[in-house]
Amino acid sequence: MAIRVSRSVLIGTRQISADLAPREACGLLFGSAEAITAMQAVENVAEDPTTRFEIDPAALFAALRAERAGGPRIVGYWHSHPSGDATPSATDAAMAAPDGKLWLIVAGEAVTLWQAEEAGAVHGRFDAVAIDLHHE
Repeated sequence: MAIRVSRSVLIGTRQISADLAPREACGLLFGSAEAITAMQAVENVAEDPTTRFEIDPAALFAALRAERAGGPRIVGYWHSHPSGDATPSATDAAMAAPDGKLWLIVAGEAVTLWQAEEAGAVHGRFDAVAIDLHHE
């Protein structure tokens, strides 16, 4: 399985992640089952944002309300690993519901995409998803 990802999403997540390092950056992904077409950065409200991320609940609820009103569909989440690699951590797996949402992880120039699944191959929660770069 491959998901089309907008070039602007990759550029945006990399830039924001670099700007916020050594803090973890995070946000929302929008699109469809076939494509990630947009992203939104949100505040990381984790107690220690240098080692964890927590999406600001107010931003998530606002995006969910907008989605219900006909706005963009939330297809997943993104965050950075400023001092690690672009593989989901055990902490990521513990936080992720097995709901099929996509997780994009940025570590420097590396960007990977994962789907949160029951009994996934990585930490029992994530399966890798190929990125099909889409030039808009």
